Amino acid sequence: MGDKPIWEQIGSSFVQHYYQLFDADRTQLGAIYIDASCLTWEGQQFQGKAAIVEKLTSLPFQKIQHSITAQDHQPTPDSCILSMVVGQLKADDDQVLGFQQTFLLKNFQGAWVCTNEVFRLALHNV
Repeated sequence: MGDKPIWEQIGSSFVQHYYQLFDADRTQLGAIYIDASCLTWEGQQFQGKAAIVEKLTSLPFQKIQHSITAQDHQPTPDSCILSMVVGQLKADDDQVLGFQQTFLLKNFQGAWVCTNEVFRLALHNV
């Protein structure tokens, strides 16, 4: 991992940490957001750490497992990191579904936090 650019190392570490927390105990996700953070979840908008954590903890499943297929990370001109994740998830006994998730990470008071996040299931009406 040392041969990758620093933004890829930070982005990959964040993604791994995020999904470990999400799969194990969603209530712990508050540590990665700040009060100015924004989440768009399947088109619904949430702003602020409390609103985001409330949304994520109220999702209607008991257990979930994410499997990451690909992730890409870019530095932004304002020293943030843009991360895009593609993968699959399995919630409870439901079928496996594809998803895409994008994070904007910012170094805030010495820690990398998520300021913006967009999540969509890969569902297509054909």
